[in-house]
Amino acid sequence: MLPLFALDGAKDVIPGIVHTTYYATAYELPWGHAETFQVRDKLVKLEGSRADSDFFKMFSYPLLEGDAAGALRDPDDIAISRKMAVIFWGSPAAAIGQTIRVENRFDFKVSAVFEDLPGQSSMHFDYLTTWASLRQYFGLASGNFQTLVELAPGADPAAVTAGLNRMIRERFAGNGGDKVELGLQRYGDAYLHSVFVDGRPRDGRIEYVRLFSGIALFILLIACINFMNLATARSVRRAKEVGLRKVVGAERWSLVGQFFGESVIFALLALLLSLVLVQVFLPAFNRFTDKAIVFPWTDGRLWCWLTGIWLVTGVVAGSYPALYLSSLRPVRVLKGVFRFTAGAIWFRKSLTVFQFVLSILLLIATIVVVRQTEYAEHSDLGYNRENLVYIRIEGNLSRRDKYLLFKQEALHQPGVAMVDRSSETPHAMNFVALPGAITWDGMTKDQYIGVKPASVGFDFVKLMHLQVVRGRDFSIDNPSDSTDAFLVNEEAARQMGMTNPIGKAVSAWAKHGHIIGVIKDYHTQSLRDPILPVLLDVKEGEDFGVIIARTQPGRTREALAGLKKVYRDINPQYPFACQFVDEEYDKLYTSEVLVTRLSILFAVLAILISCMGLLGLVMFSAEQRTKEIGVRKVLGASVGQIVALFSRDSLQLVAVAFVVAVPLGWLAMHAWLQQFAYRVSLSWWIFALAGAASLSLALATMGYQAIRAAVANPVKSLRTE
Repeated sequence: MLPLFALDGAKDVIPGIVHTTYYATAYELPWGHAETFQVRDKLVKLEGSRADSDFFKMFSYPLLEGDAAGALRDPDDIAISRKMAVIFWGSPAAAIGQTIRVENRFDFKVSAVFEDLPGQSSMHFDYLTTWASLRQYFGLASGNFQTLVELAPGADPAAVTAGLNRMIRERFAGNGGDKVELGLQRYGDAYLHSVFVDGRPRDGRIEYVRLFSGIALFILLIACINFMNLATARSVRRAKEVGLRKVVGAERWSLVGQFFGESVIFALLALLLSLVLVQVFLPAFNRFTDKAIVFPWTDGRLWCWLTGIWLVTGVVAGSYPALYLSSLRPVRVLKGVFRFTAGAIWFRKSLTVFQFVLSILLLIATIVVVRQTEYAEHSDLGYNRENLVYIRIEGNLSRRDKYLLFKQEALHQPGVAMVDRSSETPHAMNFVALPGAITWDGMTKDQYIGVKPASVGFDFVKLMHLQVVRGRDFSIDNPSDSTDAFLVNEEAARQMGMTNPIGKAVSAWAKHGHIIGVIKDYHTQSLRDPILPVLLDVKEGEDFGVIIARTQPGRTREALAGLKKVYRDINPQYPFACQFVDEEYDKLYTSEVLVTRLSILFAVLAILISCMGLLGLVMFSAEQRTKEIGVRKVLGASVGQIVALFSRDSLQLVAVAFVVAVPLGWLAMHAWLQQFAYRVSLSWWIFALAGAASLSLALATMGYQAIRAAVANPVKSLRTE
């Protein structure tokens, strides 16, 4: 591993680099935590990060006060947002040069005020302190940070990359530099391509863009098929028009142009209507998806794409009606013997089957996504996350005596059942011990397992409702538990190769002891990840982490009021803030919840459009069989028999679509579920439900048109020819 700040001074030695800056991602929520700011008696928690002096030179965040060169020049400089300036001083102008206290430890001087960041920004911060202060004042360096490089116009990224790697090899040849290969990623790509495989960007949020772009393409294709079906269903009425125009000398190419022109005009009208609807419904869509999307009216590339989509849609939708109707022979049409060939009928039926294949696929996907999301949100995690809140340890609570006083006083508050502490939040234990940090009896040379360690209090296991399956729990009656005792979960014992772990020696950093108990496996992160080995020890003197409190059912409001009172008495320099574990756990599935919502929306839209296509097919069939219906009714056929005649053909198409969609849906959703270590099974009823829903909607769609044709006066039907 390279030392931190390995690229310091890169712009001075590598041609093509204009500016460089570090940006600490670990200080952004939800990875980091809000920090406490104080001006006189006003205490506020705000979210921010750390950045280098070139940050505002590289990014175009508008500065309301101050300048880019001096915004983060000195270690005690801080740049704040308009919102933060208004909170403490009333205006951006009044904030410049003022002193603000951070975490009741350090004083910073406001050197710049920037405009509040828009919701669509990939960075989120209300303030930025300097990277130098991170090293000078806090005495630490975040291991989670971005190194941002601005290249000169015309600079060759490949040459700059080669220069960076050459610099790394020269500077850190004896410290792993020869094993590191750096690469540059365009900043505009970082948001969507955030997952790296073998050091190269592969996936990330771009997968959702591709997913919903594909769904949108499917729905547009379904709509084009609908246009073909509906246009052809009415083609009997236009056949004579085609025949007459050909008789008076119209060429086929002019008829083709006419039909294509009509479809392109319809597509243009649809595009204009869609732009209006987007403008109307975009605010509701942003609330629905918790996004801040704006329509880029001035983006020329967008209009080029929309123009292309309009023309392609118009041409695709109008292709079959234009090419087929323009090929009709005027003699047969004007004689009244116009009939569609078997090939034409099968082509239309194939289009309808294709529509329902896509619709059933979307229904299957929606059911699976909903089930997986509900499973993740309501599954047994191995601990009870209900009525569980946590408070960040800071200020006076960093001292062991003050923490123990807080715990003692909190337990006397109404509604509070238990209180303990942990160095990690229970639902998201993100820290993993590095190689060599943890050793144990029987460990082989170079063996490494990704242990998730946490230092807790004596009552942590009871508080979390964890289950001890072997040995015993920590006990305050055994004071030595705080110096030489460890608990491991079942997965840790398995990966350590311990069949009987009780009493086995373990060392974690400077602490040497033995295992006194094994706890049943529980989830320390989302269900996307497998259960990892966990190692717990007792350290009530840690100056970081969280205090966890379990409230009595139905008395959470009382408990929070009591905790707030005790907190203010013991830690008055920090505002009270707490999080509910169940709510924070649900946030781990924000992406899945969004996919669920959009999948339901798109599935409903797709099936409705497909039913419109089926309606077109029934209308077409009624047009073609008008005389047949009249004859059948004269010969005594009932309304039910005629409706069944229509239904049989249509339901056969839905059945064929179901047979095709089921294996495709199984393959697609099986692949999607592989990203979750713990997932639902693809039960048969999921596919049956999707098929039944499609069948029911198809019956409802064609029922009206079929009944209408069946109850028509047979005399009028027999006069049609």
